[in-house]
Amino acid sequence: MPKNLLEGLPEVFLSTTAISVAVSRAVSNGTLRQIGSKLYTFNLVDTPERIVSRHLWQLVAAYLPDALIADRTAIELRPASDGSIFVISSRKRDIELPGVVIRSRAGPGALEIDRRFVGGLFLSSPARAYLDNMAPSRRRKGEVSRTLNRQEIEVRVDDVIRRNGAEALNAIRDEARRIAPLIEREQEFETFDRLVGAMLGTRKDRLTSERAQARQSAKPFDPERIVLFERLHSELHASAPVTRIATERDGEGRATLAFFEAYFSNFIEGTEFEVEEAADIVFRNVIPRDRPEDAHDVLGTWQIVSDPVEMARTPRDYETLLALLRDRHALLMAARPDKRPGKFKIEGNRAGQTVFVAPEQVEGTLARGFEYYRSLNSPFARAVFMMFLVSEVHPFTDGNGRIARIMMNAELVSAGEERIIIPTVFRGNYLSALKAISLNSQPQPIVRTLDFARKWVMAVDWGELEVTRRVLTDLHAFVDPADADERGIRLRLRDGLAS
Repeated sequence: MPKNLLEGLPEVFLSTTAISVAVSRAVSNGTLRQIGSKLYTFNLVDTPERIVSRHLWQLVAAYLPDALIADRTAIELRPASDGSIFVISSRKRDIELPGVVIRSRAGPGALEIDRRFVGGLFLSSPARAYLDNMAPSRRRKGEVSRTLNRQEIEVRVDDVIRRNGAEALNAIRDEARRIAPLIEREQEFETFDRLVGAMLGTRKDRLTSERAQARQSAKPFDPERIVLFERLHSELHASAPVTRIATERDGEGRATLAFFEAYFSNFIEGTEFEVEEAADIVFRNVIPRDRPEDAHDVLGTWQIVSDPVEMARTPRDYETLLALLRDRHALLMAARPDKRPGKFKIEGNRAGQTVFVAPEQVEGTLARGFEYYRSLNSPFARAVFMMFLVSEVHPFTDGNGRIARIMMNAELVSAGEERIIIPTVFRGNYLSALKAISLNSQPQPIVRTLDFARKWVMAVDWGELEVTRRVLTDLHAFVDPADADERGIRLRLRDGLAS
């Protein structure tokens, strides 16, 4: 029985002289189809564009063995907006495939620092990629430029600094200096050298992108966070403002409300006391001998949220924002000198999958976020945005969640609206809503979650401390979230449950 020459071939492949007859026969009997020059596939269902995309680099290697991925493709590592893939090889003619065009040019082959890639291809090193992209290129009508433009390069260089530090960029520059003569890019290196120097603040050069200019002015920002701020701002701006005027309460009711705000805000962060212990700390200055720092966390939070003058202060400008953050953090963390009370972080921090804004980008990111905040009119919209701004930047070593919620409620208190409290049982809802926007760019959950929490606060009769505690117990406020999930318990309103 004759051997099937097509057996074992991949989903898509290039025909050769050795198998051309078998390929022709398979096309005739409908088990194979042609989707490009000498390009065939057994897949009779998916579109040719999808098939090519799935096997992109293997196909580039099949058409151009030992080609070097170059120019903008070496940095973007994907087809350009018009489908172009740029390489260096001995073949001069473009290769058109469904959805992509492989565009080849002459040039020095792979160097020892260029990396092996898929299917025998080579990938330009970062140093070589930047040098090649510094060279001007002409764009034919309807096609993208072979190289990135100046603004795009500046953004990529800023990404290197932001993710890997100045040392990484200096290493790329040193390598570029070494290889420039080998690929005849000495002039391009001079341009790249000036750009790097300007980005690192060691020499002058005109920068054109917003991010590069911000870094040059010593206020770099996190562009990924700005996208999240835009999403939340759009959601808040498009939502009908919900006004929930604060209930009139006597002095005891206001003190109880502020106490439980401080109590629950600390419980969220793992500073756990029984209600009676926390009440002793706040109202009777009884500091547990074995937990003085934790006690002061509760006391410091209480001192801020129970002060009507302090809670009426909101940022009228960026400088006031920084002052409020630092002053409130200094009081909150006064018992923890190792947490740098009142000073922004000098080391990165994270929570689970979320890596927060890098220390050198804190002030620049806060400044950019503040521009969105001040364009919001509704107190609730400003409160939600301020909470997320501080939480997402995470400007301090510790205490960020509590400061974020203090800043949030100051927006509401100053406008005479009801404040927001996150009881223990609702902690999972709150953190899940934060993750929805931080990790998935979905702002709706945090808006709904915080408004429900405010609605819940309005439904509670905040009065004498012990009476209120019993009410909150009946509403499941103190139930541990894990236990609540296991038992199907939800935070209760007087007339229903949280969704």
